[in-house]
Amino acid sequence: MNTTLSRINFENTLTNSEFNSKTEKYLESTDINTLNDSDRNFYEFTKLNVHRVNRIIKTYKVSEELKEIIEAIDHRQTWLILTEAWCGDSAQNLPYIAKMAELNKNINLIIMERDKNLETMDLYLTNGKSRSIPKLIVFDEEGNEKFQWGPRPKEAQELVHSLNKEGLLKAAINENLHFWYAKNRGKNIEQELKELLVNCFEAVN
Repeated sequence: MNTTLSRINFENTLTNSEFNSKTEKYLESTDINTLNDSDRNFYEFTKLNVHRVNRIIKTYKVSEELKEIIEAIDHRQTWLILTEAWCGDSAQNLPYIAKMAELNKNINLIIMERDKNLETMDLYLTNGKSRSIPKLIVFDEEGNEKFQWGPRPKEAQELVHSLNKEGLLKAAINENLHFWYAKNRGKNIEQELKELLVNCFEAVN
C-alpha cells in the first residue's frame, strides 16, 4: 500500500537519540523483581538488544558506495521506522539505518513505537497480515511514499521461513537468526537499501 505522510499521526514520534535514551531509562528505572514473567522476558530482550545496538554503533561504517548514494540526496526525505526496543530484529537493523541517515541532513529519521501506533502499523503489514517490525518507510519532500523495507533482509527472512518449515522451536530459530546477523555484519541491509535508494533516484530523474 502506497501512503502519504498526511495519513500518519506523528504525535508519538521520537528521534533515534530519544528512542535510545528512553530505552536506557526504562532499563535503569525498572525493578525486575516487580515484573511478571512476560514483562520480565521483554525486559531481558531489551537489555540484550541494547548490547547489540551498541556493538553495531561502535563497529559499523557505511560503505563508500552507499555513502556516496546517500550523500547525493538533495531533497528532503522522511525515514519512518516502526519498531519496539524489545525486538531482536530491530536491534540488528535499526543501528545500520540510523548510521546511514546521519550522513545527510536532508534525511529526517523518526521512530514510532509500534504498540502505541497500531493504526499506523496497520498501514504497513507484512504480507497484508503481520505487524512485523522493524519497518522502514521512506517519503519524499512532498510526503509521498517512495519505498518500504523490513522487517529483515530477504536472506534472513528466507532462513526464518525455512526453519519454521522444519518445525524448529522459536528459541532455536532466534538463535540461528542472530548467528546469521552476526556473520552478515549489515552487508545485506546495505545492499537492499542501496538498490531501493538507487531505484528511488532513477524514478525522479
